[in-house]
Amino acid sequence: MPTPFSLRIFVADGDPDGLRVVDRSNWIGRALVFPRALFPQVKVREELRQTGVYLLIGPREDGEGEMLYIGEGDPIRPRLENHYAQKDFWIRAVCFMATAGQLNKAHVQFLESNLVRLALAAKRTPLDNGNAPAEPTLSEADRADMQVFLENMLGMLPVLGVHAFEQATARAPSAVTILICKGKGVVATGFESSQGFVVKSGSQAVVEEAPSLPQYARSMHDLRKELIGNGVLVREGDVYRFSQDYVFSSPSAAATVVQGRNSNGRIDWKDSQGRTLKSLQEREATS
Repeated sequence: MPTPFSLRIFVADGDPDGLRVVDRSNWIGRALVFPRALFPQVKVREELRQTGVYLLIGPREDGEGEMLYIGEGDPIRPRLENHYAQKDFWIRAVCFMATAGQLNKAHVQFLESNLVRLALAAKRTPLDNGNAPAEPTLSEADRADMQVFLENMLGMLPVLGVHAFEQATARAPSAVTILICKGKGVVATGFESSQGFVVKSGSQAVVEEAPSLPQYARSMHDLRKELIGNGVLVREGDVYRFSQDYVFSSPSAAATVVQGRNSNGRIDWKDSQGRTLKSLQEREATS
């Protein structure tokens, strides 16, 4: 069971969209979150003189969703200066560092390597990284310390609006209702979670999508192409199969990808008794 934690978010310039300094209770680490436009002012901060890892986040070229770059710096500031001049896509940055002397080059290489690995495994956000860096050799003690540091970062990132590393839980909690979506000879199962709507591994999706989908739901057409390209959807005969649990932003997005047509997920996802998700939610709201 996840451990509760507290975050202290300091809005350094009084602008909620500006620089935010984020501390976690009982942790040596700290995060800086800021928009690209403020980098000339932010770069003078002492935190960016420390060794750390950073995420650069911005829109994809097609405008649908986000893409991500993961890097490390010893210190961080020169790397960000280079990306400020050379990388066009990013519009905000999230940097993690610790008090002086707590992180070294091998530590942040470990963090970078594992962040890239987790993002590739989750397949939720395309990476701008050209390669997957190898994990450095660490002592047993350092590796344990960095694993804790990584877990603390991963716990904070969704609160900071970064969901690229979240993977669907391997199994649905016992209290969760398993829902079914059928159409055109395919059957998919899924459930609602705090991350979004999870379609379970082994579920099916249609091969031929409706001709109207690219015109009226372009983002869903592009998402299907992306899931086929990254191996989440694997062709098996006349259907696609989900090779892993996958988290969608909504029941409708999940149902649209499964059925290959614009879909209202609150109607098309049903329980084993044929009750729609909409009716289940309405019942829960009044109970």
